[in-house]
Amino acid sequence: MRGIILAGGSGSRLRPLTSIHSKQLLPVYDKPMIYYPLSVLLQTGIREILIISTPAHLGMYRSLLGDGRQLGISLSYEVQDEPKGLAEALLIGREFVGSEQVCLILGDNIFYGHRLPDMLREEVERLDGCTLFGYPVSDPERYGVASVDAEGTILTLEEKPTAPRSNLAVTGLYLYDNDALAHASELLPSARGELEITDLNLRYVKEGRARLVNLGRGSAWFDTGTHDSLLEASLFVQLLEKRQGIRISCLEEVAHHMGYIDNEQLRVLAKELSSSNYGQYVLSLAGA
Repeated sequence: MRGIILAGGSGSRLRPLTSIHSKQLLPVYDKPMIYYPLSVLLQTGIREILIISTPAHLGMYRSLLGDGRQLGISLSYEVQDEPKGLAEALLIGREFVGSEQVCLILGDNIFYGHRLPDMLREEVERLDGCTLFGYPVSDPERYGVASVDAEGTILTLEEKPTAPRSNLAVTGLYLYDNDALAHASELLPSARGELEITDLNLRYVKEGRARLVNLGRGSAWFDTGTHDSLLEASLFVQLLEKRQGIRISCLEEVAHHMGYIDNEQLRVLAKELSSSNYGQYVLSLAGA
């Protein structure tokens, strides 16, 4: 499976923070926002990843992450000239994905859960069509909402419904088989001129090949598109890290744990960061 992180968009709801800065490079407590979705892909076992961003910001991601070799992965980069919908990421990344399956994750979504990595790897193994991930919310009318049967097969998908049929919001994490590339190429722009991810997902619903996994209790999901949600995510990360003495979405730790890099490579990365608390944590993992 190949991974795609969509880190484009204008970030208009976060201005003036995003007036001269990419939203997905803003800090969520002690690390850039993009570390969080990138760590999800790494923990899923995905090592070939495409980052899509705007022409003005793509160079910043290259400077931050390079080609991924230091983490034992491969990172590629492509431009999205203007926001034309989430589904356009599959068109931009078509050559990158090739004949593989694909995991698309939004660069401003943060996921956390003790069982999340194992669950994602299980879902990759059983993928047949499209798998979405839902999260119970108190205000489903603000989100794309799914209703499912007892087996998790999606029955309905609605975008910001006035009368939601469930409280399951569809998060920004999507697993697709290779058919998604052809399906995305057949989409027509919506009234707002975008290729809608919901339209792509509805194609799978009609085929009876779309299922939803309820992240539910024991997991956390943040869509950091507003100042309040950005602050809430930062406070959540701070609380867990301070109380448990761990680092959430520490790329160096994840790469080491997954066997992408060895102890010596981890130590080299740690020394480059050693003047920060983050770097000291990585050093402790390397036994330095």
